[in-house]
Amino acid sequence: MQRTVFNEDHEAFRATVRDFIAKEVTPVHEKWEEDGHPPRDFYRRLGELGVLGIQVPEEYGGGGEKSLKFNVVVAEEVAAAGASFGSQSVHTNLILPYLLEYANDEQKSRWLPGFASGDLMFAIAMTEPGTGSDLANIATTAKLSEDGTHYVVNGSKTFITGGVLADRVLVVCRTAPSTAENRRTGLSILVVDTSSPGYSVGRKINKIGLKTSDTAELSFVDVQVPVEDRLGEEGDGFSYLTHNLAQERLTIAFGAAATASAALRFAIDYVKDRKVFGKPVAAFQNTKFVLAECATEVDAIQLVSDNALECHDRGTLTIADAAKAKLFCTEAAGRVIDKCLQLHGGYGYITEYPIARLYADTRVTRIYGGTSEVMKTIIAKDLGL
Repeated sequence: MQRTVFNEDHEAFRATVRDFIAKEVTPVHEKWEEDGHPPRDFYRRLGELGVLGIQVPEEYGGGGEKSLKFNVVVAEEVAAAGASFGSQSVHTNLILPYLLEYANDEQKSRWLPGFASGDLMFAIAMTEPGTGSDLANIATTAKLSEDGTHYVVNGSKTFITGGVLADRVLVVCRTAPSTAENRRTGLSILVVDTSSPGYSVGRKINKIGLKTSDTAELSFVDVQVPVEDRLGEEGDGFSYLTHNLAQERLTIAFGAAATASAALRFAIDYVKDRKVFGKPVAAFQNTKFVLAECATEVDAIQLVSDNALECHDRGTLTIADAAKAKLFCTEAAGRVIDKCLQLHGGYGYITEYPIARLYADTRVTRIYGGTSEVMKTIIAKDLGL
């Protein structure tokens, strides 16, 4: 199905990203998976290529783009290669909106040039052991010093993407107790320098997928954070998190669309080449029917994702709309990739085949950014139920 969301500039950028992946990622990707993340300098290469600073304002060394479409191009080319850019998507798609919306001019001048160049990699630390999606239950504390110059942070975080290599971490912490009337009050976001005394990276978490995305446990023991590094107003952290939910979930939706499309292409190529009982697997009616089903679902996923993308660019994407896009795209992508893996037979279960990596990587999209069950709750509430 013909798509209309991209123009010539997007396609030129696509060619650049595709060439970069072929030359600098594919040959070493297996080593990255073994290490659990790309080398630190890889992010500086992404900065040089312009990938990290696409939406960073020009005065801070970025491209000044308002649309997410160039970010979608990156996601599609990474998926098409069966590869990963580590924590790049979290850095550019999840964290930048917080900095653009809530950082003051002085903070932007300190952080955004390094953000765009890859000299400063960012992560965001929300989840804690035992809290899951219940962010109102966050227990990590940040107490203001008596002289009012800094906060002292104590607590722990888990499942933090990019946590191993991050230079700065947006830490959601409790600067005041919650109240019986409002459990969400009293949360603030501090931008923590990972070289600070008392900050430490604990266990690097081994996952069934996303092998090149470093996921870690973080610990804070009397970590001092200057008040100048608080993002926005004290106590407004929960509303800040809510503000970015639509883009976060859209990012997951278009990532799922990219992986579903890539899986279909891998399966088509495989069944054309693979022979069983003297003829290509593609010649069997079952193969044709399964791929016809997958192609139809991929088009549907793409339509939902592209429409949500256009809504986001117009500023009309609601939290409920984003929840619908995430729910549909991730669930449908899971079905498509499972079918495509099945057509590979035993080879689909071998990690040297990209379909196996897509299968493992895609599973988490129904969990992070809010589980499918949470998405259904949001959608039902929007329906007045």
